Parts: sequence; C-alpha cells; structure tokens
Amino acid sequence: MNAKPKIVLGIESSCDETAVALVTSDRTIIAEKIASQIEEHAPYGGVVPEIAARAHAEKLAPMLKAVMDEAGLSLADCDAIAATAGPGLIGGVMVGLVTAKALAMASDTPLLAINHLEGHALSPRLANPDLEFPYLLLLVSGGHCQILLVEGVGEYRRLATTIDDALGEAFDKSAKVLGLGYPGGPALEKLAMQGDPQAVPLPRPLKGSKEPHFSFAGLKSAVLRAKDSGEHTDADIAASFQQAAVDCLIDRLEYALERIETPGNLVVAGGVAANQTIRTALEKLAQRHGMRFTAPPMALCTDNAAMIAWAGCERLPLGVFDPLDVAARPRWPLDPQAEPVRGAGVKA
Repeated sequence: MNAKPKIVLGIESSCDETAVALVTSDRTIIAEKIASQIEEHAPYGGVVPEIAARAHAEKLAPMLKAVMDEAGLSLADCDAIAATAGPGLIGGVMVGLVTAKALAMASDTPLLAINHLEGHALSPRLANPDLEFPYLLLLVSGGHCQILLVEGVGEYRRLATTIDDALGEAFDKSAKVLGLGYPGGPALEKLAMQGDPQAVPLPRPLKGSKEPHFSFAGLKSAVLRAKDSGEHTDADIAASFQQAAVDCLIDRLEYALERIETPGNLVVAGGVAANQTIRTALEKLAQRHGMRFTAPPMALCTDNAAMIAWAGCERLPLGVFDPLDVAARPRWPLDPQAEPVRGAGVKA
C-alpha cells in the first residue's frame, strides 16, 4: 500500500517576493501565493532592504491564511514547515523564518530551515520527476552565479562562482543604464531582440581563463561606456551585452566539463534561467556533450515558495529537522568546503 504523500508548507522572503506554498512529496503544488514588490521598489531602481522587510511583514500573514483556506487545510495537516533561512536580505529572511518558527511552535510541527540556493538547485526536480542525481547545475540569479555538481540532497560541489557581480545583477544594472527601469532583466531581454548582438565590441571577462570563475563587473562597466559614447543604439547595446553574457556562461561551463566526469544532465535554475537566449545556448551546449538539458518552468525560476517547500519535501526522508533557535543567515554557501576565491565571490 502506497504511503500517503507528505505535505510541506513553504515560506520564501529572502528578497523582494513574499511567497507561501503548500507542496506534497509527490510533486503536487496544492496552493501557492506570490506577492511582488515591484511597485514599492521601482522608484528607487532596485530593492531597498528596509522597504522589502516591511512589505514581507505586512503581506505574509494574510497570504498564509489565503493559501491554507484555498487548500482547505490547517497546520495540523502539514508534516513540516520549511522557510528560507538565508542567504538573502537579512531583514526579509528574518520575517519569514520567525513566522515559520512561531507556526512550528504553536502547532508542534517540525521546522526546516532551507538554504535559498538549495531551493533553486532542487526546483527542477519538482517539475521533472525523471531528473536524477547527479547533475551539473548553472545557478544564475540576481545575487548568485555558480556552477555546481549536485550529487544529492545536501551534497553540492561548487565548481565556479562569481568573483564580483552576479549575472542577474549585471542584467539589472545594465538595464538601468539603458533607462529600462526595474526589474531590468526581462526588459533588457525584450529590447535585445531588436538589436544586433555583434554591433558593440563588449568584453568577455575571464573567457578562456584557467581560473574557473565568472566576472561580470567589467562587462557592466563596458555597457555604461558604450551608452555614454552615443555611437550605438540601445537595442544593439542590449543585444551585445546579452550575447557577451551567454559567451561567458558557455565558456565557463565548457571549462567545468573538462574537469569532471560528465553527468547525464545539464540543469539551469534561478531567475536568469527565464532568459530564452540563455536557455537556447545551454540546450545546444548540452547536445554537444551528449547531455540532457533541463530547465524548470518559468514560475519556478524566480523566487517562490514552492521550491522552498519542495526542498523541505526532499529533506523530510533524511529526518533532520532544525531547532527553533536556528539563526537567519545573510550568507550561506551551498558548498562550505569550496576554496575561497578572490573578490566578492567569498560571499557564496
């Protein structure tokens, strides 16, 4: 007789999306809600941590009620409560984690403190039951750009990270230079469709380097210089920036594949994984290496609570829960044993 699927309540509040979801161990998203803070942060051209934390505090309780009501469930029906405990903007992380602690204590339900990056790393398995370990993961978001070998739940080997800016940050800041507003990544991708990706001679930082990592600060600065020169259209700058970013990603992944036994799957996750140009380039790379390419649905690319709840589902069989005094962490590497890198890469 098949065991009844486990139910996990997930809470995500690491940046500028407040999210709640109920997910089962058989990959059913029972109910979910996501509240964006785009309007709150748009006047500032980026996320303001204090505003984000306040918005999480205002929105989380009503969203929790709405999700539970939609599902027709109570906390007593949940096998665990999973919440992002880091990395992220510490004020927002604390709002979600403290709420989860209160719910866990009040209902005597186990607590799972989830690494936000693990949520992204495991999210493709929520959508694809055939995706097995190990797989090579490109994790690209506003705060992180890493290549990881995902060997199992809680087993991550970092092969590369960024020594300065994450790719999502470079997308958003380049979009800001081009006057595209916030959030900039999707707007830049749309504008790039109208431009020539070879029109502007932008750099490919660390391409061909024996240092395995990424660097995007110089590329971002080159976009500013191209804009200030007045010699190029915004569409050409956007297209050239996007192509340079793709070239860097593919080059670094090729180098990573030279240093490991090639796994069967190449997976992309994180907010930047929604970019279609990047997805197409990664799919072609996978084909060249005889790998299967997997990308989660768009809804699971950006920050969401379903991925946090699913990470909780993945951890449930391990039977390792977290105490109510577990701390929120602004920085939390998936691979604590990875060698430190120069620059800002030490944060992840």
